[in-house]
Amino acid sequence: MIAATSISRLASRQAPQVLRLRLAGGSSAPKSSSNNYMKRYLSDKSSKEATNTTAKESTTNTAATAAKEEPKKSWWNNTQWWGTAGAIAGWGMSGAAIYDALESSPEVISLNMTGVLMVYSSLFSRWSLVVKQQNFMLASCHVTNVVAQANQLRRAIEYKKENGKDDEVDDIMKKAGATAAAGAACVLAGPMIQSAIVNANLGVVSTIAAADAGPFTVHFWAPMSKWMISGASFLELDRPTEKISLAQYTALTLTGFFFSRYALLVTPINYTLW
Repeated sequence: MIAATSISRLASRQAPQVLRLRLAGGSSAPKSSSNNYMKRYLSDKSSKEATNTTAKESTTNTAATAAKEEPKKSWWNNTQWWGTAGAIAGWGMSGAAIYDALESSPEVISLNMTGVLMVYSSLFSRWSLVVKQQNFMLASCHVTNVVAQANQLRRAIEYKKENGKDDEVDDIMKKAGATAAAGAACVLAGPMIQSAIVNANLGVVSTIAAADAGPFTVHFWAPMSKWMISGASFLELDRPTEKISLAQYTALTLTGFFFSRYALLVTPINYTLW
């Protein structure tokens, strides 16, 4: 009993000394643990930096490769450039009609060409809004041209009436009414006829009917009206030169030039217009 008491007292006396030594010098175990933690921290930091550097290099290389593979888009392949040029030429066509109305005699008005241009601009004002990319400048110039050509038609009819050509005026009005009725019938009945042909599974015929630029779409008929302009021009090859509007034919020539390229850049590609 006495020996146990002595050992307990000795342990209690030495405990503070051991605690002070630990506080003053520390133990080797905590020091080793701290060093290991620091090494892991530095190692993790280096790994993260290496990963970030690799990711940045990969992104840079990918962007550089994409830049090399993507062809440079010049004005020759620029849809907007050709569409804008065509729209400006279209405004020239409207301007020519306005100029002739202000400065030229009604004798230079070609009734064949005036009627064709009204149909042509009506179709293209619609086409320019459904094609990709949309061309609002082109749409506005064609709407203006419809109004300008209608005014020219009015001038021509009034001129013929003043000169006692009532029979010609009646003939013009009948042709205009028939054209308007046929156009309205096509617009109203077209979707039903197209659906019937497509559902009939007629092979190539059904395929053509369902095409994006097929005969039941404005993508087909707007360019076809360009052929109508060419036809009207051929019908007037023997027209006296003093009765030809140079302003009108200059504008028509320019629109043909610009749209022959524009037709190959829009979606869907329009070979009829080309």
